[in-house]
Amino acid sequence: MQTKIPVGILGGTGMVGQHFVRFLQNHPWFEITWLGASDRSSGKPYREATSWRLDGPMPATVESIVVDDCKPGRAPRLVFSATDASVATEIEQAFAQAGHIVVSNSRNHRMEPDVPLLIPEINPDHLKIIPLQQRRRGWKGQIATNPNCSTMVLAMALAPLKPFGITKVIATTMQAISGAGYPGVASMDIVGNVIPFVGGEEEKMEQETQKILGDFTGDAIRPLAAQVSAHCNRVPVVDGHTVATSVALERKTSIEELIEAMEKFRSVPQERKLPSAPPRPVIYMQDKDRPQPRRDAMRDQGMATCVGRLRECPVLDYKFVALSHNTIRGAAGAAVLNAELMYSEGLLD
Repeated sequence: MQTKIPVGILGGTGMVGQHFVRFLQNHPWFEITWLGASDRSSGKPYREATSWRLDGPMPATVESIVVDDCKPGRAPRLVFSATDASVATEIEQAFAQAGHIVVSNSRNHRMEPDVPLLIPEINPDHLKIIPLQQRRRGWKGQIATNPNCSTMVLAMALAPLKPFGITKVIATTMQAISGAGYPGVASMDIVGNVIPFVGGEEEKMEQETQKILGDFTGDAIRPLAAQVSAHCNRVPVVDGHTVATSVALERKTSIEELIEAMEKFRSVPQERKLPSAPPRPVIYMQDKDRPQPRRDAMRDQGMATCVGRLRECPVLDYKFVALSHNTIRGAAGAAVLNAELMYSEGLLD
């Protein structure tokens, strides 16, 4: 039996931290041995430091772990970061400087030119920028990130279309309230309503999509040369971000060929059978009224992206609807899959 790799979670008491805790239960490679949080939680057992907000009981394997400060020292080499953006920069850099491998869900380092912004099915080669990151910054460790939860949906749906030459994208999101953390959006604001603003989200989607779908050139990541426009909205859905997308392609083709490209889309995680990789990263749904968050967000344990309603667009070329689980594929599950890819590349040795 393989000895499991000890892992820690920075920001382990928050909502994203709790999703990490739940997602990592019974993981075949990783085992949570350390949890870090703010000073007010430090020194307490996790069951006392945390107000558990997810469905089901707190996993028994973490209840007695004593929460530590978010400082290098006692943490294992591999740490997942669920830290708040207000403190993530300093904390993550301190851990990387001290030799830790930081796999982050925070936004702070995503757009830095020497930090990989990973979706393992799309750009596993972007990990090759890490030696440059270490040389430039004098780090023994490293930082890798996963994208914003809405970017994840869009980029996964677009990736099978990249060979056709993506030139323009217009994306309109319908984002679940769980993306706002806890307590999230006030009920008086969201029940029976749509809020047409999610702070900073549109800029993230536009820039991150270009970086993820860009090409590694040997010493840099060249962004995808496509125009991306995003409209971001919060809707009264608990889990699952839906993105209605129009796209222009250099090479015009048939709807059938595009659907085939989506259905056949596979990459390194599927080839290597990484534990958290969905067998079909993009699932095309033929029903006219799918995908739907309540019915489809949890497909393949919440790690698949569902696409439907692919049709011609009278303004651009084609349009479709895509859906992913925002706190699993768009957060904790994404980071864990990134770490699995890094392990399979020998970067955790």
